Amino acid sequence: MQIFATFEHSTFIEIVISQLEEKGIQDIFAVPLDNRVEERKLFDTLHRSDGVSLTQTGLFLAVIFSTIGASRGFVLDWGPIYWGLIGAVFGFFLGLLFDIIVQKKHLKKEKVLKGKASEVILVVDCEETQKEQVEKLLWDNLALGVAKING
Repeated sequence: MQIFATFEHSTFIEIVISQLEEKGIQDIFAVPLDNRVEERKLFDTLHRSDGVSLTQTGLFLAVIFSTIGASRGFVLDWGPIYWGLIGAVFGFFLGLLFDIIVQKKHLKKEKVLKGKASEVILVVDCEETQKEQVEKLLWDNLALGVAKING
């Protein structure tokens, strides 16, 4: 039986490996994961999307500003249609600018945390009778996740 566990890069990995070796388990394999090197892209492409919409706030503000512009346009020189369009364009770009600034700050915060979140995958081959012991050891030593495969 194989048991997979993920850990943060810490001394708990060494502790769990030594405890597993004390229990007579010798087939242990630890693989450190590499951190992401390239920057995340702010704008989505046609084939990849991260689920974050930069236009949502812009469209919301475009509706609000176009309504205000059209209603004020009845007393202004160019009329309600032009002032409604001007308000829509202004609101859209204001919301787009706001979303871009918020996303850049969010990406910068993720970049600071990214260096500390490196994980290690631990693969343990054990007998079926040792399954519960190994799983309890992994959870007690702060494993982030555990998976079991029979075979």
